[in-house]
Amino acid sequence: MGTLGNSVDKYVTGRMLQTSNDRRWSHLHAEIWSHEAGELPPQLPRDTEIAIQLRGRSLVDRRGAGMHQRTLSRKGTVWLCPAGISEDFINIESPMQECLHVFLPGKPFDESMLRDLDIDPSAISIRYAAIDRDPFIAYVADQILKEIEAETSTGRLLIESLSSALSAHLVHTYSATAVRLKQSGVADKPLDMKRLTRVTEFISASVERAFTVNELASVACMSPAHFSRSFKAATGKAPHEYVSGQRLDLAKRLLVTTDRLLVDIAYAAGFSSQANFNRAFRRAVGTTPSLYRAQKPRD
Repeated sequence: MGTLGNSVDKYVTGRMLQTSNDRRWSHLHAEIWSHEAGELPPQLPRDTEIAIQLRGRSLVDRRGAGMHQRTLSRKGTVWLCPAGISEDFINIESPMQECLHVFLPGKPFDESMLRDLDIDPSAISIRYAAIDRDPFIAYVADQILKEIEAETSTGRLLIESLSSALSAHLVHTYSATAVRLKQSGVADKPLDMKRLTRVTEFISASVERAFTVNELASVACMSPAHFSRSFKAATGKAPHEYVSGQRLDLAKRLLVTTDRLLVDIAYAAGFSSQANFNRAFRRAVGTTPSLYRAQKPRD
């Protein structure tokens, strides 16, 4: 996504603790920073940034979009800086122990508005805002933190869905102008059997490769947001949860019926490394992939 260099240039007094760089996410980028006291250089961000304080208290003075904001912050405080809004001045007056920075790149953000909300992105501007607390942003932050800490086989699908939901939330809640949103109507109906069969067959055939919620929605001939809700109504599981089960079954099957290397099985099951696969497999099954293979007799 290219956000890493921008954040390193911006947070010159801080230290990056963790990043989503190795997770291969395409719709959202995340970094965890600790910030020392000090003034930051002016920036013209190319991505929309949402910063969420994770621990401790701080005092942040900033100026952007013609606004001056002085925030006595705590756990859960949120700062929004929309793409293209010049931040002329930021001063972190007291150290911030831990802060999550989430970056929404322009293209997926715009596509989400056009596709799921039926809104022209050029007519929308998100406010430059400091927020005491936002429960939905806190929930998204918690999901991102869990995925950074312990990769799952369907993390990219989860992050894609979270990115769309977060984009919609910003438009609903923090648009600078009044927005007339598309009517959602009644609760989404479950996918009909014909569409559900097409989607599940696609997942079965594609389970060893990376695919997106957008692709699944295309198979069902639906918008991604509508598809995700209808899929869950039909199966009881979000798309990423369903695919996670399929990939766990695949990993078990490959361990027992083939001699493929563990690293190859890790990649086939959607992980970026064997170590992450080992941890996730043990959490789900109660034993390591190696022991599972050794203990299960082959047919």
